[in-house]
Amino acid sequence: MALDPEVFETLIDTIRRFVSERLRPLEAEVEAADAIPPHIVDEMRELGLFGLSIAEEYGGLGLTMVEECRVALEMGRTTPAFRSTFGTNLGIGSQGLVLAGTPEQKAEWLPRIASGEVIASFALTEPDVGSDSGAVKTRAVRARDADGAEVYRLTGTKRFITNADKAHVFTVMARTGEDPGGRGVSAFLVPRDLPGISIGEPEKKMGQKGAKVADVIFDDVPVPASLRLGEEGQGFKIAMQVLDRGRLHISAVCVGVAERLIADCVAYASARKQFGKPIAEHQLIQAMIADSKTEALAARALVMETAAAKDAGANVVMESAAAKYFASEMVGRVADRAVQIFGGAGYIADYGIERLYRDVRLFRIYEGTSQIQQLIIARETLKRGG
Repeated sequence: MALDPEVFETLIDTIRRFVSERLRPLEAEVEAADAIPPHIVDEMRELGLFGLSIAEEYGGLGLTMVEECRVALEMGRTTPAFRSTFGTNLGIGSQGLVLAGTPEQKAEWLPRIASGEVIASFALTEPDVGSDSGAVKTRAVRARDADGAEVYRLTGTKRFITNADKAHVFTVMARTGEDPGGRGVSAFLVPRDLPGISIGEPEKKMGQKGAKVADVIFDDVPVPASLRLGEEGQGFKIAMQVLDRGRLHISAVCVGVAERLIADCVAYASARKQFGKPIAEHQLIQAMIADSKTEALAARALVMETAAAKDAGANVVMESAAAKYFASEMVGRVADRAVQIFGGAGYIADYGIERLYRDVRLFRIYEGTSQIQQLIIARETLKRGG
């Protein structure tokens, strides 16, 4: 259910001011410290950002997909690490629970996820499992604990897990059956404080400093059977549904970053003079701005149309993949042109352009690589007869 339009526009205006007045001035500090200041995380909690996509009955804002994409666009106008702080709570960390959780599971976890008291994370990728997500090797074996209660013994390693360093609960995909591929994979809600869980050192990354990824190691972890999400063997299906929403969210972030970069390019090109006039008056600079603006407008239209279709109940598997593919590739091209328009300044850290150039590179990899999106788009197009 959508928010009252006036209430929603007030929310958007508040987030826009939060981004421009509170977050953008901190970008260099976050890059240098590789951390988000705790007081900023508290402000995000107060704004309700951790519960945007969670139903109001569980303490969230219950935004529609269109509304969530509008918020993601605004959050795209600053360092992507800020959005990652609460992003897993909105999408991949919580949506498996939203889609397949029991009333008891939802009542226990969703209010705390929505408030930001609990950070949720999503553990699918493994050292040997990335794009082929149906090949999960982490195993969950049925057993009994010392009191005779039914548990699953969870063993395996998950890699590149966003927010692993601060997560309180993980949605974990693990193999419970002998069926090959996704049919043998089940989903579990795994609290971090269970015995046998350890978190690796955060990885050193190309960009998105302040958003940590790390290994999560499960060593014979006793997961109560009551924490399985859905039926055995439904994990892969749940994961794919979760990624549908996540791909649209990321697509909207990509558009937001592109729009930020274009605005920065226009401001710089209008002030920077070469050959006796602002470089914005040189047609080859104008061509790069025109290409960037056109692609950003096209991506925005695709994202918002697909979000509206999802809200209407349509199957948007292909369209979500197309939005993620186009928007993530688009923002890479816009960032590259931005470096070119800024020239030497674009290569210097003080201007922030080279940072965003590095930050956006990840968008073409996570939530499914561009190549995986191509496969999905082709498969769905063939299935629909073109």
